Amino acid sequence: MAKITFKHPDGAETVVDVTPPNTVMRAAKLHGVDGIVAQCGGSAQCGTCHVYVSPDNEVPLPRMDAVEDDVLYGTYSPRRETSRLSCQLPVSDELDGLVVHLPEGQL
Repeated sequence: MAKITFKHPDGAETVVDVTPPNTVMRAAKLHGVDGIVAQCGGSAQCGTCHVYVSPDNEVPLPRMDAVEDDVLYGTYSPRRETSRLSCQLPVSDELDGLVVHLPEGQL
């Protein structure tokens, strides 16, 4: 099980416990986290599950593939160095403690 913290633009936090096999996007949807739209359902096509991984993150994340990289250039909120698609972050015990910041908007 992994504990994931979603930080909202207004400073509020939502902390959820998630079991594999899920993704960070699915965790947000299962727990009703506002700010993750996920229009494409997790197929890395829409960019509406965009998050900013905390800059001081020490949790190991999978490498970004070319598809995710391309989609992040078309997101509603600006892409940053720490941008990821939450649908491309699979939950594992190693993800425990991950903190992601939600952008101002997804659409």
